[in-house]
Amino acid sequence: MSRRRFLTGKEVQDMMTAVRNRLTGERDYCLILLAFRHGMRISELLDLHYRDLDLNEGRINIRRLKNGFSTVHPLMPDECDAINSWSTARAHWKSSASTDAIFISQRGTRLSRQQAYRIIRVAGELAGTVTKTHPHMLRHACGYELAERGTDTRLIQDYLGHRNIRHTVRYTASNAARFAGLWERQSLHEKYSSKEKRKTN
Repeated sequence: MSRRRFLTGKEVQDMMTAVRNRLTGERDYCLILLAFRHGMRISELLDLHYRDLDLNEGRINIRRLKNGFSTVHPLMPDECDAINSWSTARAHWKSSASTDAIFISQRGTRLSRQQAYRIIRVAGELAGTVTKTHPHMLRHACGYELAERGTDTRLIQDYLGHRNIRHTVRYTASNAARFAGLWERQSLHEKYSSKEKRKTN
């Protein structure tokens, strides 16, 4: 059986809870939340700058890579709170004013891919996830969570910046919620049994 390539919404929440009280907790919590909520690739996440945010209007500019189309997403109140908490902590980090990048290391440089991978892996270990975690699993988690909520496939496509809808249908095709109620209707046995009873009466 192949290893699961995505995380559930509950696992993502557990990861955020697990890192919250660590030394770099405000940063790591915010990083995981934004990556999940906006289905961001690791490069897109690390290329986020404060100029991409409008906290007053509650918006974030998502610049998609891999020929994806960029969009503006709304920011939920918990995201704004996480960004503000991290920004307050960030201001006390060494050389933090030297870059406009949102996510930085404790040395004040923009966070590297290797550091981001380690943050996600450690968060998964602390949360006790059953699969080895890496950043792209958060993008998949976003797609599957939106599908579970009954979101239209085309809307998920736009939200994730997919040029080709074939990359999007994986989320809705395996969504168990779309099959709900199929067996709550009258079964074939009940259907034909009721017909036979009407004939004999």
